[in-house]
Amino acid sequence: MMRILALVPGGIGDQILFFPTLDHLKQSYPDAQIDVIVEPRAKGAYRVCKSVKEVLTYNFKDRNAMADWGNLLGVIRDREYEAVISLGQRWSVGLLLWLTGIPKRVGYAGSNNTLFLTNPVPLKTEQYAAEMYHDLLQGFDIKNPSPPVAINVPKQDIQWAEAEQQRLGIKESGYILIHGGSSQLAVSKGIDKIYPIGNWQKIIEDCQQRQPNLPVVVVQGPEDAGFVTELIKLCPKVKVTSPDDVGKLAATIAAANLMMCTDSAPMHLAVAVQTYTIALFGPTDPEKLLPHSDRFLGIKSATGKMADISPEDVLKKVWGG
Repeated sequence: MMRILALVPGGIGDQILFFPTLDHLKQSYPDAQIDVIVEPRAKGAYRVCKSVKEVLTYNFKDRNAMADWGNLLGVIRDREYEAVISLGQRWSVGLLLWLTGIPKRVGYAGSNNTLFLTNPVPLKTEQYAAEMYHDLLQGFDIKNPSPPVAINVPKQDIQWAEAEQQRLGIKESGYILIHGGSSQLAVSKGIDKIYPIGNWQKIIEDCQQRQPNLPVVVVQGPEDAGFVTELIKLCPKVKVTSPDDVGKLAATIAAANLMMCTDSAPMHLAVAVQTYTIALFGPTDPEKLLPHSDRFLGIKSATGKMADISPEDVLKKVWGG
């Protein structure tokens, strides 16, 4: 049995964008065991990925000591992988892969680690990220186009979402789902991904006025308590749901009539389950983070600042104006 390792630094959103690469690799090598090494914060993404056997964790961005690198190297060598595919472009990652002795080492050419790769692939950053990641399969002589982003939601998570809809009284009516939070990592890095609560208020009130029988539900993640508390003060009729893992969140998004969100992991989940989505972008580029589809609309701030997207522009997209 062939054993393949993938190194996928980044958050949950990066993992979801990498799923088409993993799925296509599994289709091309159906008898292979594919394992991944991801940052601890991203491990939960693999609850909805059927192509991966084992998920190992390593904090690539931490100030790791030589002992940490040594432990990781030992773990990889013990598993005797025949091929490795890496999103990481740091030279230290390339060196690590070379030291593992894995015969086939696939990564992006033109980066600091090209010297350590056996099968470098051109990096084309101008395209949708899932397609850019999928280009790495050229290192395995897989030339077909990237499949769509897709996930495999566990049955128990779908059942949880259905019970939650019953609890909230929205199962028969359908609902508009809002995810307005942002990860603490983005906040700590100063990346502007939070849309002002007052703007959300205007959007919600307009939706409630035009569609009084279509409830608005807001998702409260582990880092969103402050945002949701403030929103509920302004919009007391909004309902709140708190899925505690990626599978339950995906099932909740899948059942929504419309998803409104910022550039975030839930946005990528919405793409994967094909829910009609309107996503707001500040400094990031919707061309690289959303596929070309009428189902997924990105609204890009002209100034790069989230606050400068007017609620009126969002509502035009909601109502097709």
